[in-house]
Amino acid sequence: MTSGPPGARHGFHVFVDGCHEPGSGHGGWAFVVYRDDTEVASGFGGVERSTNNAMEVTAVLEAILWIENTAAGEPAVIWSDSVYAVDGCNHWRPIWKNNGWKKSNPGGRGRNRPIPDADIWKDVDTRLSGNPSIAIAWCKGHSGIAGNERADALADQGRRSIRRT
Repeated sequence: MTSGPPGARHGFHVFVDGCHEPGSGHGGWAFVVYRDDTEVASGFGGVERSTNNAMEVTAVLEAILWIENTAAGEPAVIWSDSVYAVDGCNHWRPIWKNNGWKKSNPGGRGRNRPIPDADIWKDVDTRLSGNPSIAIAWCKGHSGIAGNERADALADQGRRSIRRT
């Protein structure tokens, strides 16, 4: 499969990416959907006053929304090069939810730091909890994986779509 990591097969493979330009504060997100090594859909957008992590998670959310609206119930893997987004979806989400969407502090002052972009994470949580056929996986960025490279380019296009003021 040239669009995905070695060994990726069957169902939808959705590559996501987010980007951020610190100088302007503008961010972009994107997703690219493949089935049988053929691109079947894509989406991207831009956001003012954002962060890179928010854009990475927004890309995951937008991919989930596409799956829900177009391919509900079909198996899908969402591939991200963001360790933050992948670990957040697969490991931290239930902990954050249990803590009232706050991070616990290992120094004993637990549950006192809000999760950045909690509104996005809550939406991701609700949607992933209702879609057991969606898996979130990590792929190495900027390593020649066509789907990842395409998502990266579209995220940058989304960022550039914001008018400079």
